[in-house]
Amino acid sequence: MNKLNFLFPVFFFLLTLPALAQREDAGNYEYDREYLLGVNKNTNGGMIGGLALKVGTRLDDSQFAFFGLELANVKHPKEVRYTTVTGNNYIFGKSNYLYAIRPHYGREVILFKKAPNQGVQVSALAAVGPSIGLVAPYFIEYAINRVETVVEQYDPAVHQSRFNILGTGQLLEGIGQSELAIGGMAKAALYFEFGVFKSNATGLEVGYQVEGFQKKIPLILREQNRQFFQSAYFTLFFGFRK
Repeated sequence: MNKLNFLFPVFFFLLTLPALAQREDAGNYEYDREYLLGVNKNTNGGMIGGLALKVGTRLDDSQFAFFGLELANVKHPKEVRYTTVTGNNYIFGKSNYLYAIRPHYGREVILFKKAPNQGVQVSALAAVGPSIGLVAPYFIEYAINRVETVVEQYDPAVHQSRFNILGTGQLLEGIGQSELAIGGMAKAALYFEFGVFKSNATGLEVGYQVEGFQKKIPLILREQNRQFFQSAYFTLFFGFRK
């Protein structure tokens, strides 16, 4: 993955932060709880890697405990999109999706506090938890002959010609036929908090994550499939504190 494509949204976010407004709670950072929603981008995902929820509780002046939940679409590194004769996109050779559900618990330690109405607060955090993988079939629309097509899970023994693939199934089609893969995850990151009001929270989490399952996940059948995944990521968080 092109590193510039990965880092550009981070710099764009930093350069386009809104101007500071004047409110009664400006510069007031004393809070006990925060509730955050985030959008994730990572080296194992697409344009949007997933969604995140984070609930933090203050333990002392410089330490927080937090519970998190992430929903992510994990991709194989060899996935390549092709365009069909009908103009649709598909991933040749892909047989399954992997949707990861990651509840986790962690600790966050403030490294640098911000000055009133300016600066960035920097924290270090780490978290661990289980990973629940939903291995859902990847459906394609395949032309059997000039007039007949079928929509079914890709099978390299059956769908031998990529020129007969016309497109993919509908979004989340086959999710009811998913198989479970159980594992665990761990991550470490730096968190940059930009909020200037007690009631609002805006931040960027940049880190590294590892994840493993009890079996290899057959994402692309003719490639080497993995049991363990690792990725660099960043998550933009927005929420409130009290």
